[in-house]
Amino acid sequence: MKYFKIFLFLLLTIMDVSTNAQEVTCEEDQHINVYILMGHPGVAAPYKPGHILVFRCTDGNMMMYGQRSIECLSNGKWDNPYPKCGVAMCPINTPVQNLKFERFPDIEGPIKPGHWMTISCTEPWMKLKGQREITCLVNGEWSSAFPRCEEATCAANLTPNMRSDVEGQPGPEISVKPGHTITFSCVRGAQLQGQNKITCRSNGEWDTPLPKCAGGSCGPPPTVENADTIHMPKRQYNSGERVEYKCFDKYTMDDRPSYSGFMTCHNAEWTGNIYCLKPCSVTLDTMDEKGIKLKYGEPRKLFSPHKDAIQFACQRGEMIGNPFSICNDGVVILPVCV
Repeated sequence: MKYFKIFLFLLLTIMDVSTNAQEVTCEEDQHINVYILMGHPGVAAPYKPGHILVFRCTDGNMMMYGQRSIECLSNGKWDNPYPKCGVAMCPINTPVQNLKFERFPDIEGPIKPGHWMTISCTEPWMKLKGQREITCLVNGEWSSAFPRCEEATCAANLTPNMRSDVEGQPGPEISVKPGHTITFSCVRGAQLQGQNKITCRSNGEWDTPLPKCAGGSCGPPPTVENADTIHMPKRQYNSGERVEYKCFDKYTMDDRPSYSGFMTCHNAEWTGNIYCLKPCSVTLDTMDEKGIKLKYGEPRKLFSPHKDAIQFACQRGEMIGNPFSICNDGVVILPVCV
């Protein structure tokens, strides 16, 4: 009887150890048929700790809610719940104050793909900023950002020969609220074309077109980088007069169609586009670092204008790159000798 009890005790101990030694695994979700799983080729449930499942929706028009991948932990639990797939919906995740919607079924959202809405402001004195019509796309995003409603204002951009009676806005751009009337005038001998008084409407539009000031004189010509006027500038120029510029030594005047060497006085404002292409500079230290030298002439610092072709040779070794380098607006690609 004594030996039987010892045998029974050992048997129960072995069974307990075997039970505790049973491998921990993670079970498969029974609703997994709505997904396509990746990352477990040839592996069937249950899954061992460390195994990762990657999901995607079976329908490309559906959106996944939750983590795209989950991992089996050592305690037999997944680190995140199984994700779910559903029809992609567009959320209402932006403030909608002062916005009025058409064809909008539920202000709380979300909105189904394909649904479009027209948006306007609830108050007539407000102006819509952004797209008036937006559509919910199949990926659950709106075709454009939600617009916003701002207090309507009327804006005008004054030319140098024009003045207004608006106070506190010294710059060329002025802005007033609806109901405000502005009086315009011309300076520098310019002539007013249009109404000298205009009023801002409630919708942020002027009641009549903005007037213009035609003609008028200009002050001294503007400063141009790396260039100067050919002739001594005057203190005043009439509309239509122009001034010619010349680039500094080694700089090259850009002759592309959008550029010229002149500035023209037009309606009391200087117009024109002048650009001086920069020369290229290469020091002796830079040539030594790359193991190159000038093909012809004594060693010297290089200072070449735009489009100038420079030929190099090796001080030693073999050259990598083109021995002819072209200066391009201050940039030159140098070869290297190794």
